[in-house]
Amino acid sequence: MSTTSTDSLGYWVALSRVPRLGSARFRLLESYFDGDLSTAWNAPARDLRASGVGRAVAQSIVNARETSSPDQELSRLRDAGVTAINWHDPTYPHRLRETDDAPPVLYVRGILPAVETPSVAVVGTRHPTDYGYRVTAELCASLAAHGVTVVSGLALGIDSRAHKSVVDAGGVTVAVLGNGLDTVYPRENLRLAERIVAEGGAVISEFAIGVRPEASHFPRRNRIISGMTLGTLVTEAGETSGTRWTVYHALEQNREIFCVPGSIYSEASKLTNRLIREGAKLVCNVNDILVEIGLETSERQIPLELPAGEVSPNADKTGANGHSETAPARFHDPIECRQTPLETPDADEAELLQHIAGEPVHIDDLVALSRRPIAQVSGLLTMLELKGLVRQVGTMHYQLAN
Repeated sequence: MSTTSTDSLGYWVALSRVPRLGSARFRLLESYFDGDLSTAWNAPARDLRASGVGRAVAQSIVNARETSSPDQELSRLRDAGVTAINWHDPTYPHRLRETDDAPPVLYVRGILPAVETPSVAVVGTRHPTDYGYRVTAELCASLAAHGVTVVSGLALGIDSRAHKSVVDAGGVTVAVLGNGLDTVYPRENLRLAERIVAEGGAVISEFAIGVRPEASHFPRRNRIISGMTLGTLVTEAGETSGTRWTVYHALEQNREIFCVPGSIYSEASKLTNRLIREGAKLVCNVNDILVEIGLETSERQIPLELPAGEVSPNADKTGANGHSETAPARFHDPIECRQTPLETPDADEAELLQHIAGEPVHIDDLVALSRRPIAQVSGLLTMLELKGLVRQVGTMHYQLAN
């Protein structure tokens, strides 16, 4: 049973929708209002400011009361078939709860694994080679066979192959999305998401119902993937892959990093090879992972035989009987990821740009100079890269684009 009543949970959900009310400010509200977020929700602006959340956030909470209510938020969740849990709930992933930037509220479709279940994140490029697909399938199937939950981000490429391989092996997998759970992004993975839920896993997000997928959400999403797990396995990724954000979060969270080596001539293995050189655990079979997470085994690992001709998981459109797979119409087609005009930074991005010059600057320095949390800085840098305003040069170093 949850330690939070249903009535109380509605206030958590309503507050989770307030812009810029992240984990640090949630803790300030909990502390100031003695854990009673219903009082916080109804408090006058002066009391909210006194809690330390800041004038702008305090006013945002007051404004939110004009357009939403806790009862309405719970009703929306019920209609969507989504469950919400806060960080006091016993089912909340305990490893994630221990991180500095744990989401106050998680939205869940399906069943989260028991908190004591060992778990490993598996991430990589959206454009893997056949080698990347095959090694991901073998390792993920083996992890599933040893009772390890695989957590990934439901993106195309390595993420999709990881989820599918676990489900095919009869294991449990958790997909972490960068949008509300009333949609699946990318749309190609709608059936895969439904299958994950139907076969005992979960699709989760920190974003409330109705929140669209945006580029800035995905670096934040990645801290959940790494934070839920004992370690992060990178099977194939190039230097510019978004996978580097998951690795950075994992290092910040003091998690293990596992990497599969690749050809020195392959652009798709540049990041994994470099991380191994810098101290990541080299992985040649599943035992290399199991030993590090405390599940040492002496069993000889037999390579997984993949079906002939199977390469991309996104090409799998038919079931075992040869007919097209169908899924319950619980998810809607996603709204396409919104794009901001490439040449125009917003106010936060412009402020961060002031600290980036022609000479490379490390992300840690940008965190210190801007006085912003690492997750926010990483999200802003992603958007600035997408807009062509900055570029990454070396490991987590950035400079203005030419």
